[in-house]
Amino acid sequence: MCRSAVFDGKNIKVVIEVKYNMAKIYKDEIIEIKDIKFPNKGVGEFNGEKVAVKNTVPGQKVRVDIKRKKGKYEGRLINIEEKADYEISSTCPGFGVCGGCTYKNLEYKKELEFKEKVVLDLLKNGGITDFEYVGIRPSPIQKGYRNKMEFSFGDNGLEGELCLGMKKRNSNYEVVNAHKCELISTDIQKILSCVLDYFKDSNEKFYHKMRHTGTLRNLLIRSGYYSGDINVNIVTTSLLETPLEPLKDLLLSLTLKGQITGISHIINDGVADVVRADTVDLLYGSEYVDEKCLGLDFKISTFSFFQTNTPGAEVLYSTVRDFAGKSENKIIYDLYCGTGTITQLLSPNAKKVVGIEIVEEAVEAAKINAKLNNISNCTFLCGDVLKTIDELQEKADTIILDPPREGVHPKAVGKIASFGAQNIVYVSCKASSLTKDLTAFAEYGYKTQKICLVDMFPGTYHVETVVLMSRVRD
Repeated sequence: MCRSAVFDGKNIKVVIEVKYNMAKIYKDEIIEIKDIKFPNKGVGEFNGEKVAVKNTVPGQKVRVDIKRKKGKYEGRLINIEEKADYEISSTCPGFGVCGGCTYKNLEYKKELEFKEKVVLDLLKNGGITDFEYVGIRPSPIQKGYRNKMEFSFGDNGLEGELCLGMKKRNSNYEVVNAHKCELISTDIQKILSCVLDYFKDSNEKFYHKMRHTGTLRNLLIRSGYYSGDINVNIVTTSLLETPLEPLKDLLLSLTLKGQITGISHIINDGVADVVRADTVDLLYGSEYVDEKCLGLDFKISTFSFFQTNTPGAEVLYSTVRDFAGKSENKIIYDLYCGTGTITQLLSPNAKKVVGIEIVEEAVEAAKINAKLNNISNCTFLCGDVLKTIDELQEKADTIILDPPREGVHPKAVGKIASFGAQNIVYVSCKASSLTKDLTAFAEYGYKTQKICLVDMFPGTYHVETVVLMSRVRD
């Protein structure tokens, strides 16, 4: 590695050249952000070429470290030197430090404009242009909408104080306390503060994923937007020594707008930094929360999938239902069905709906929910979509796809297309995966007909996209 200094008349710029991979790093450069691209990167110029900088927006002047690698420039944000003229002051004390939100410095209308632009630009660059765009539908609520949160235990850095909240930007261990987070309800804020205060008075330490020391891992909370039910899950290693009965009593004594209907102790001795359950000890109540969506009742278990914004989900599922259309003779396949929300919502418009989901707990919850709603024309299968669709014998008229963020497995695309369904409705939470999959389905004769965006995650860069594809050739 060699280091050189360049004097530009005002400042000394440091250029570090790393010989082993031919990368160059330019320290403390100031550039203006002029554009924005997926997922949450502002785009400026340096040395006549584009450079992308995460967590920036057009109109800002930012100080960055720039690295040139494999012929491209990449920027790492150091500081925002000058704000864009449309920016507002965030009311969240953790914004800019916490890694949970991206757009708390924007009016909601501007946030929607950015989300719309990055998705449409991505589709255009992928060659997907000939379709009807019906706009972006906003979330009915912009604050306190999260019905599920996974908080991490950690510390605040040098002081080593125990924290509970969201991971700090660009940090593996430092955590920003989320007791004033605007994405969650006041009930969840109170529960979080209660759990943190309890363990601060103990000798327990947060679990360090590299050293494999400490016992406190996560706090997982699910809540029902309409029911007010709250399920609290404390995730630790099996070496926890502090008793949880006193914490249970403290939680149940809190004054809340809703009500705690379940408290569990989840043991996770895995080395990966993910929330999972080796064992679950139910300390109080039930493992489910009750919720409603578009008039149907749902029991939601701890690890089963359900959209994190219930009023937003009603907008999303209404859009899916409109795109799928109505027919009493239809057979519909709902792939990646989760707890069967879409499956059941489409059941009145179809002869039969079959849902496939890999999470066994979610499939069991889907069966319970169908029985709860007196729905008899839904069937749920547990398994990987890539393998389980081989078991389906009937020809589907419509297929619903709501895959995980990485999209549909490439091998599954051909299998899904081979059913010859006239229409496919694709629900995507990651536009880059969607673009890849729409291109793949086009090779099997499916044309993108209609697209609608639905904002489910105000304050963040995430947005859902609903697409109607129709079969135009064999």
